[in-house]
Amino acid sequence: MKRRRGKKGRVEGRTTPWIALSELRDLLGDAPRTREYLIEHLHKIQDHYHHISNRHILALAIHMELPMAEVYETATFYHHFDVIKPGGKSPPQLTVRVCESLTCEMFGARDLVSKLESAGHNNVRIQKVPCVGRCAGAPVAVVGTHPVEQADTEKINQAIAGEHTRAEIPPDCINYEAYKKAGGYKLLQDCLNGNMDREKVIKTMEDSNLRGLGGAGFPAGRKWRILTEQAKPRMVAINIDEGEPGTFKDRFYLERDPHRFIEGTLIASWVIEAEAVYIYLRDEYAGCRLLLEQELAALKADPPCDIPPIYLRRGAGAYICGEESAMIESIEGKKGMPRLRPPYVAQVGLFGKPTLEQNMETLHWVRDIFEKGADWFASEGRNGRKGLRSFSVSGRVKNPGVHLAPAGITLNELIEEYCGGMLDGHSLYGYFPGGASGGILPASLADEPLDFDTLQPHGCFIGSAAIVVLSDKDSAREMALNAMRFFEDESCGQCTPCRVGTAKAAKLMEEKDWDIALLEELARAMEDASICGLGQAAPNPLRCAVKYFPQEFE
Repeated sequence: MKRRRGKKGRVEGRTTPWIALSELRDLLGDAPRTREYLIEHLHKIQDHYHHISNRHILALAIHMELPMAEVYETATFYHHFDVIKPGGKSPPQLTVRVCESLTCEMFGARDLVSKLESAGHNNVRIQKVPCVGRCAGAPVAVVGTHPVEQADTEKINQAIAGEHTRAEIPPDCINYEAYKKAGGYKLLQDCLNGNMDREKVIKTMEDSNLRGLGGAGFPAGRKWRILTEQAKPRMVAINIDEGEPGTFKDRFYLERDPHRFIEGTLIASWVIEAEAVYIYLRDEYAGCRLLLEQELAALKADPPCDIPPIYLRRGAGAYICGEESAMIESIEGKKGMPRLRPPYVAQVGLFGKPTLEQNMETLHWVRDIFEKGADWFASEGRNGRKGLRSFSVSGRVKNPGVHLAPAGITLNELIEEYCGGMLDGHSLYGYFPGGASGGILPASLADEPLDFDTLQPHGCFIGSAAIVVLSDKDSAREMALNAMRFFEDESCGQCTPCRVGTAKAAKLMEEKDWDIALLEELARAMEDASICGLGQAAPNPLRCAVKYFPQEFE
């Protein structure tokens, strides 16, 4: 097979791009060249040039002393990098991303995309994307990095015309100085000053019944204890890559009180004697990134006590990186593909070291638990459940948003007591209790307690408590298809059952008459043989649609 050659007989894309290399070095400055910074460097190229060309790939490979294929494979794995092949056309300078996931589809995302595409904006790309973490404001568009909620063509056109294309630091945030004045970091100081011992801290966390709030629900105190039993050195990795359609609670807390979770993080790092902390933030949260950069700089400039190194890492548009081992791979500068287990992240995690991986909201509650007591958190709850849950509620309710409510509350109670009831003219039809992967339940099961372990008998789970409320104006069948398309798009491609199964299922679900027997066969294969939870949970919505909404298949 002949290789394509340039005008002077050199293999195209393999000649040393001296100009590009010089430009790249000017762009990156004295930033480290180690592998873990590969994705960070790709972001700098994408942000500066609005694309990543072949010459950029080669120049970066030379600069970092990495194989070109490795750089290329990493760049093309993530949705937010526009990799242009030789001779290819670079994208427009401005991209308008329109969310097409569950709630946004319910509120007219398809129609919005059609109107924007027919408008014919010059040098503007209209792009359909998965969930952007603002489901309460559906439909949502992101103009550049500037989010537009309850989006319509007029709002988007105004943003384009006014050049409102950059994210801003969220207003009314409690900054470092305000947090300290309100007693912030005193608990951390007590830990480091010897007023608290590690065993007491772990026991308090265990007594609180606080479980991991990213979705898995593993008891936080038990996880901390496990890490103290591992060999040193140890690491901490904080997961703020909430990409589950319907979920936005982490962003809600981060925009308002970032130091509360940072203090919780530093207490956890003290307990396990971690040598460093890595914070992984989804790229869609550009305003939160600006906020964290600002507040971490303030903390490091005037720390309340000795703190370990804290590194902020930027995701690049890959839902799979919400899975803990895929997130670890991404922090290390690699494709975000889940690892085979065992060994577990607590044993062999970041850079091969035992790692405490925690969701941001889990650590948000640490200070409150110690100030108010473990009994305070554990005493909350309904229907025999313990604790509090932050429910991200979107869909056909009057007051969508993040609602802090007792664990074990029912959907009917949540809607009436916290969400102002259903929208006028809408009646409850069904709901996703845990985002796209959590399945779909009918209105007849709206009195089931919402908590970990309560919904599994119905083929569902609560996960990160992303509640998407459907009304009689919606179709469970269409929502199941939307979810499957999402999983098809977000599959990392590592294992065949997920990569092929989601694509085949989505194709079959587009048919007027579903081949239910074949879909169930696919569902079993995905559930039994997929490496991680994406493929294992992908069949939940389709199974629930068939089981609980048979009238839609008559």
